[in-house]
Amino acid sequence: MRTARTGALLIALWTAACSTKARDGEPQPAPAPNGAAEAPADEAMCKEHGVLEAVCTKCNPKLIPVFQAKGDWCAEHGFPESFCPLCHPERGGRPKTDVTSDGAPETGTKVRFKTKEIAQRAGIETEPVAVRPGGSAVLATARLAYDATKLARVNARAPGAVRALKVDVGTRVKKGDALAVIDSAEVGAGRARLQAARTRRDVAEASHARLEKLAEEGIVAKKSELEALQELEAAKSEYAVIAATLAVLGSSGGGGSGYTLTAPLAGVVTERTATIGGVVDTEQVLFEIVDTSSMWAELDVPEAELGRIAVDQKVTVTLEGNGGRQIEGAISYLAPSVDPHTRTARARVPLANPDGALRANMYGEARIAVVSTRPTVMVPRSAVQRARSVFLVFVRVREGEYEARRVELGIREAERIEVVKGVKPGEEVVTQGSFLLKTETLKDSIGAGCCEAD
Repeated sequence: MRTARTGALLIALWTAACSTKARDGEPQPAPAPNGAAEAPADEAMCKEHGVLEAVCTKCNPKLIPVFQAKGDWCAEHGFPESFCPLCHPERGGRPKTDVTSDGAPETGTKVRFKTKEIAQRAGIETEPVAVRPGGSAVLATARLAYDATKLARVNARAPGAVRALKVDVGTRVKKGDALAVIDSAEVGAGRARLQAARTRRDVAEASHARLEKLAEEGIVAKKSELEALQELEAAKSEYAVIAATLAVLGSSGGGGSGYTLTAPLAGVVTERTATIGGVVDTEQVLFEIVDTSSMWAELDVPEAELGRIAVDQKVTVTLEGNGGRQIEGAISYLAPSVDPHTRTARARVPLANPDGALRANMYGEARIAVVSTRPTVMVPRSAVQRARSVFLVFVRVREGEYEARRVELGIREAERIEVVKGVKPGEEVVTQGSFLLKTETLKDSIGAGCCEAD
């Protein structure tokens, strides 16, 4: 194992602690020479000997036994072997650090405080690793929307003017209930054509019946009877086409040119743009009707978590504006694309709403259950530090000693993060003070032996 030696801050704390002991009658160790506790080591170079001033054994001979005890000593030149300026000029007179080529400390790098009091003064706090036996959850923002399969936007069936309104916003309607009566010249013309087609059909029926009887008696040729049948079929077809077209428009509105706009489904009217006397066309939405017995929760799933999400996974939606109410559901749809701006993918969760308490555009939090066959190790977010491209967690080895661990992260929750690799159940991780420990492992200095390993 490697040991990171704390720099100026921890040395100062150690010196203060030692001074306190001296006042209590205990022997007082020698302070770090030449003000090493006051100036950052990477700025205080010994110009005479070409090494860091804080660890120059020529200027500070009291450090020699420390390095000799570690076996880090160049007897030929009188410097520590790890940064002897004659043996290792490439290190620039600085100790060999535990920082690797990627700029982060290796797993196993240790930071050790001289006393428990120093750790307390540094504000170090730890917390046991949390273990979940059944898996974890992915958190995503949720927004409620209408169920699109139970939403109707009603247009005018033909251009015209609104003669009467039968409903307003908030009215509950059944399928087929009247919404408005609209006068339309197009509908009037269609009804006139329907009347003409009906007359033509009736005349053709009578003519065919007469010729059919005469053909049976041999008075007229069979050809004449067939021609009458052809005319009858054509008249019937014309009538059926016009009648079907008018049927789409609705029943008569009480006049030859009016038609009634009806509700295509049961629900509540949520929008009305039609006004009495207003001119409307077929592209204008006059009414919106929604069946709110069910709603959709639309989730924004982070791109990094998509590999853990699939259709049919269980979801719990907690609504902020509804007293923290929780509703259970399952994912019915997961978008095949990611939003280029938010880097999230849309997921849909149908939710039952029998009491109508759920409303469109409510916001909340969705917890998507992720089932796992292995226990899930969770640590507080404050325990995870980023050093360049590496994530670190510091584990308490013993009282006053902490070990750096490179970790692989998994699911992110509001207060905790899953550690896939690097930390084991039963270990304690540093929460408060982890940033300080990270800083110490990244320093290119040694703390005058205050954090030496035994």
